[in-house]
Amino acid sequence: MNRIINFSAGPATLPLPVLEQVRQDLLDWNGSGMSVMEMSHRDKEFMSIAQESEKILRRIAEIPDNYKVLFMQGGATAQFALIPLNLLRGKAGADYVVTGDWGKKALKECGKYGKARVAASSEADKFTLIPDRTGWALDPDAAYVHITPNETIHGVEFHYVPDTGSVPLVADMSSNILSRPLEVSKYGLIYGGAQKNIGPAGLTLVIVREDLIGHAAPVTPGVFDYKAVADNESMLNTPSCFAWYVSGLVFKWIDSQGGLAVVGERNARKAALLYDYLDSQDFYSNPVARKDRSWMNVPFTLANPDLDAEFLKGSVAAGMRGLKGHRAVGGMRASIYNAMPETGVATLVEYMKEFVRMRG
Repeated sequence: MNRIINFSAGPATLPLPVLEQVRQDLLDWNGSGMSVMEMSHRDKEFMSIAQESEKILRRIAEIPDNYKVLFMQGGATAQFALIPLNLLRGKAGADYVVTGDWGKKALKECGKYGKARVAASSEADKFTLIPDRTGWALDPDAAYVHITPNETIHGVEFHYVPDTGSVPLVADMSSNILSRPLEVSKYGLIYGGAQKNIGPAGLTLVIVREDLIGHAAPVTPGVFDYKAVADNESMLNTPSCFAWYVSGLVFKWIDSQGGLAVVGERNARKAALLYDYLDSQDFYSNPVARKDRSWMNVPFTLANPDLDAEFLKGSVAAGMRGLKGHRAVGGMRASIYNAMPETGVATLVEYMKEFVRMRG
């Protein structure tokens, strides 16, 4: 089997042992005589998959008992609307710290349902840093404070959990969830699409404190009311069964690696290997403030943009894909999520060195 080294931002590479288990189970899950894709979500077979998945997730992420875990659909983009619908709770508005394009989209969506305030933004700095916490203009009466801990496009990341006092902190962790130990109790709500660190596209994870649900705006569709979803164990309607099953295998894989502490240490090493090389020469550059660089998404540019196409073509020939930067910023981007092995990053660095030797 000749698998590429996949640096795509999402859908992203999955752990090989997980894919091998999926292949083994595809036609006949656990002697049931059917694929997970064929099961009723209300039959005992799938119910056991769902319950075990949540149990393992709660253990590896150390999720407190007073938090609900919801397995939803619609991606993180749907949550941009569902969060204000569920969490505004009659308050005038919410505060948003905007550190990239995804934060901007979340802010805009909230504005349809209440007042969406920009508490801080790094747009003037082209989203190359996290605004200093001391400069945030937070409203103590806000329904919540929303942050995007890791901006996939721009490659900036919070490396701490900001204190927002008694106002619940809401975080779009689509691209860095489960990439290191998670302090769930410091958040009111955590959400993220599955397709980067969790599993296939189609599933959205929501971890929400119990006291924040049950107050949805009257116009909220019933299928998107967090309380209704929680009360029905994420099966108010047919869930993304196959994505849920694969995500459960990924949770098991994380557990088998030694948990989030071990995974986090490996992710730190991968990021350091790539950033150290970027900082060691002048042919490539990364625009992000060093203290705010993402462990998950590493954008970089070539000194001569005319060589971009040649760089990408050569990377494919060297067995790598997904290095083209987002259309909003151009250049290159290496997404090095949990399932990217350290050898994959080392291969990229060696290719970059060789490209400099040939074309620099």
